[in-house]
Parts: sequence; structure tokens; C-alpha cells
Amino acid sequence: MSVDLSKLPQILEGHPKDPQSLIGVLQDIQKEYRFLPDEALEETARALKVPLSKVYSVSTFYNAFSLTPRGDTVIRICVGTTCHIRGARQVQQRLENLLKIKPGQTTEDGKFSLETVACVGACAMAPVVAVNDEFHGGVNVNSAKRLIRRSKKA
Repeated sequence: MSVDLSKLPQILEGHPKDPQSLIGVLQDIQKEYRFLPDEALEETARALKVPLSKVYSVSTFYNAFSLTPRGDTVIRICVGTTCHIRGARQVQQRLENLLKIKPGQTTEDGKFSLETVACVGACAMAPVVAVNDEFHGGVNVNSAKRLIRRSKKA
């Protein structure tokens, strides 16, 4: 897959050329491209004078980063203990059926990615589903369908 990296120099220029900038640079690349393209990681390693192995290590350590393209809308289902007890598994199954993908996958049209997360720290709202960075509490199989419909309209 070919990615237009024309905005990468601007991203790199926005940070000090220092290894301490690595996470900030990766966050900006992720925000721009919705994933971390290999070519961008290689250029980041050169620009910050960081071993490429370190760049990949950081990129794979944090769940916020993805080495594969994500959809325009990323749906994260909390599967922590409280969410699990309150029905997160049924919500997950409903979302899988509606989107026709499993966690870790992206729809063929690139509009949606589905992920599970261990905990979002909002147990009082369980079960919780995050649509991009917007958190929705008390989600059930019916409201899950509404979340998808609303996201498709946006």
C-alpha cells in the first residue's frame, strides 16, 4: 500500500530533533494517517537519530498506535471486568455482526475499525464503548446499533 507522506516533513519539523520527541512525533503521525506507515517510522528514526528498533518497540508497546490502517471511525469496546459482567460481550457480538468484522479488523470500505480494550476507567458507566474519542456508557445491543447508524451519518 502506498501512502502519501508529503505531510511527514511538516510533522517532524514541529518537534525538536531529539529522541525525547519520539512519542509526540508518533502521536502526530498516527493522527494524520490513522496508523504508523513503515516509511514514516524509518524517516522518524533518521530524523530523531533513534534506532529503528526503538521506534518499532515504542510503536508496538502502546495500544494507541497501530501499524495497520484504521478506519475513519474507531470503535473500542471495553471488556474489563465490570463491563464484561454488564454485557460487553453481547455488545461486542452485536457490533461484530453489524460491521461484519472482528476486533482488530477494519471494514472493507475503510470506514470502521473495531477494537477491544482492557479497561477505559469508566466502570460506573459500564458497559462502555468509545467511538473515536467519545465515550458512551450503558451501551446495550440496541444502543450499539444506534451508535453505528449515527457514525455512518457523521
